[in-house]
Amino acid sequence: MSLDTLIAQNTLPHAATGGSLEGCALVLMGGGARTAYQAGVLKALGAMLAQSSPRADFPFKWLFGTSAGALNATYLASIATQGLPALSRLAAFWSSLRSPHVYRLDAPGWVRANRLIAGWTLARQVRRHRALLDTLPLVNTLHQAIDLGALEAALEQGVISALGVTASSYTTGEHWTFCQVSPSQHTHAWHRPGRRADFQPITIEHLMASAAIPFLFPAVPLWVDGHREHFGDGSMRQLSPLSPAIHFGARRILVIGVGQPQRSGLGVRAGGEPTAGTIAGHAMASVFHDTLQADVEQTTRVSETLAKLPPDLAAALPYRPVQVMAIQPSQSLDELAQKHINELPASTRNTLVGLGALDTERGAAGSAAALASYLLFEPGFVQALITLGEHDAWRRRDELQAFFASTAAERASPR
Repeated sequence: MSLDTLIAQNTLPHAATGGSLEGCALVLMGGGARTAYQAGVLKALGAMLAQSSPRADFPFKWLFGTSAGALNATYLASIATQGLPALSRLAAFWSSLRSPHVYRLDAPGWVRANRLIAGWTLARQVRRHRALLDTLPLVNTLHQAIDLGALEAALEQGVISALGVTASSYTTGEHWTFCQVSPSQHTHAWHRPGRRADFQPITIEHLMASAAIPFLFPAVPLWVDGHREHFGDGSMRQLSPLSPAIHFGARRILVIGVGQPQRSGLGVRAGGEPTAGTIAGHAMASVFHDTLQADVEQTTRVSETLAKLPPDLAAALPYRPVQVMAIQPSQSLDELAQKHINELPASTRNTLVGLGALDTERGAAGSAAALASYLLFEPGFVQALITLGEHDAWRRRDELQAFFASTAAERASPR
């Protein structure tokens, strides 16, 4: 991504990006219930910024999200006119969630008795909902939580300049970033191999498409280029998570992922065969395979090269470096989820146990937790994630304050 996007975007005239390139972009990665971690990071960030400037404006000009990260980004965009308090409100929203607000799995209590009954239960779910889980509760939750009119107002007032939501097309295999922009934002849609953008108002359908975890959540149809395509989770095959922010001209990007720092201690015992839980956990980790670190490293490397050019040459070039700060969990989220597996709704837990996909008895507890962590929209796990996010943000307080201080200095400097 970084070299071609960095150069292609920044060689455009400044007018193509809406004039001023000041401000900061926020990029939020996906990961199901794990993305409550992002709410903790942002809650701590809000507290830090309030200490230096209690009446500070909303700190992000562009917001981009994938999967559940898209839900977070859109929620924030819809309350951006509130300024800094919007960041803590995201944590409050997550604290109010429960799994029944996100999905439903109708199954009798005795489904855990054998694999045949569990399989029959899931087959019935697939026939009814085109996926293992019924996500109508999430549709209702998003309609109640996100004011799309307020999102449009934030864009029209210039509080934010763009919101982007990324989803993956099952129809063509392309990655689409759907963007809703302010009247002053003039960035053109882009088309790169395997990924492209379209400008249209963000709806709840876009969010459901971006967050449609394969097999678990049903695909969602959206209209692109005058025809309908079916979309699933934007985390699938996402190779360039920073690309949309750079295309919009962002010179500073804060990106919050939920990648796994370590998984080696959570697999099957040596010599043991993988259980269904092990395989399911590995498959889910593959869907949400975090390409963030590689993208950040490449962008940073290119930007550092540009920054080292002789001043006269750098001034003559039509592109500029991009500063990226990435925050990811400092602890294993699989291990964290392992402590909260029993909080899963009984119907979900019993069905997964019946299938052998939630086996904690044969050395596969870690993999069982890996699968469960994407579905654990329950207070114990959510609060643990928020607390971890706050801890990780405060641990990097100096970096964050310096990052946003430079953003403020850039905003105040004459052009």
